[in-house]
Amino acid sequence: MTTSRFRFYAELNDFLAPARRHREFATSSPETASVKHVIEALGVPHTEVELVLVNGESVGFDRQLAAGDRVAVYPVFEAFDVSSLLRVRSAPLRHTRFVADAHMGGLARLLRMTGFDTLYDNAYEDSQIERLAARDHRIVLTRDRDLLKRRSITHGCYIHARKPSKQVEEVFARLDLTHSARPFTLCLNCNTPLRPLDRDEAINRVPPDVARRHHNFSTCDHCRRVFWEGSHWQHMKALITQLGIE
Repeated sequence: MTTSRFRFYAELNDFLAPARRHREFATSSPETASVKHVIEALGVPHTEVELVLVNGESVGFDRQLAAGDRVAVYPVFEAFDVSSLLRVRSAPLRHTRFVADAHMGGLARLLRMTGFDTLYDNAYEDSQIERLAARDHRIVLTRDRDLLKRRSITHGCYIHARKPSKQVEEVFARLDLTHSARPFTLCLNCNTPLRPLDRDEAINRVPPDVARRHHNFSTCDHCRRVFWEGSHWQHMKALITQLGIE
């Protein structure tokens, strides 16, 4: 066995046992263990990690540990550019396409509302989510740590909040999504791009009182739903303002 010393930073501490949070601690591992193996054995999904320093040098997940190594593990950086230091992945962690697990339906709808391509089906199995994430380079959204530890999932967000409105705030803050949001451009139901719908055409597809009171409509060509700026739209608009989207 090899003994090395680890220190995790910022929100990565949430995954650790309380006695190991916000401090350096010693841990033992097999002599052939990689950085990735030990990080996940300690409870931290590799998808949450953007930078690993061993003895002050940036390394990849495959780096084998030696006795006495000092390891610093950092989460996603938003405040400054660390691209020149990164060794753990070949591409930036941040992407703007998502796949959400069965418990993230509310979050999926809110991300679609803000214009982010988000796949969701409450019948998705973990293996399906893994395939979709790998195929489309999607970020996995989940509260399941074991899902984020799957080998082919390289991009993921462990969601701490439980209410969808707080979950979307968490994702926006972590991935700095405010300036790339495109509200009301995707269907909330099926994730398909919306298109403007002429009022004359909409009149025959919405209730008469809606046709009388509203003039701006959009539609999804996949599920054929029609959207207008009613009370539900006003509630969504308030949330968009709360997220800082102009």
